[in-house]
Amino acid sequence: MNAWRLLLIALSSLLLGGCLVSFNAPLPASQAAPAGLVGRWVSKDAWGQHLALSIKRNGADHYLAISTPAGQPRDEVGFTVAGHGSRWYASARMPADYGGQYALVGFELTDDGALVVYNLDVDRVRQALQQQALRGEGVDGKEGEGVRVDSDLDQVFAYLDDPANSDVFVEIARYTRAKPIRKS
Repeated sequence: MNAWRLLLIALSSLLLGGCLVSFNAPLPASQAAPAGLVGRWVSKDAWGQHLALSIKRNGADHYLAISTPAGQPRDEVGFTVAGHGSRWYASARMPADYGGQYALVGFELTDDGALVVYNLDVDRVRQALQQQALRGEGVDGKEGEGVRVDSDLDQVFAYLDDPANSDVFVEIARYTRAKPIRKS
């Protein structure tokens, strides 16, 4: 599983229903992630397979997600973050096979120490395009029909921050902090 997919599964899960919302530009690298994001995380995928995710700094306001799904090679993807309103977001460039645009996911660090990742619901974003709340177009991709948003980030965040649009977020992954490895 490619690291960008893990970012879309855990700092990005992959393609709900085979569809994806993409953006023309990444989040600017101008903000540090919450301190609790950096570290080692674990989860299980829909098939019960163990997933390991390590998130570390990769320069000023850049981060690296290193995934090691059970039985698969290690993979890495760089991403940036932004806190806006009451939410945090992460973005990463997708491979050329998936359009080369940028994916955007929401995430939160819960009081009980979980990392919860949210994807944008393609149908709700498509509806926002039809209602002209956002600008963009439908796209056919490798995994199915998706949406590319062309609106600037201010317009995107205004839409996402509106409480009336809270159902645009769909939980796609829930990670717990990995226990430290004890040396004997």
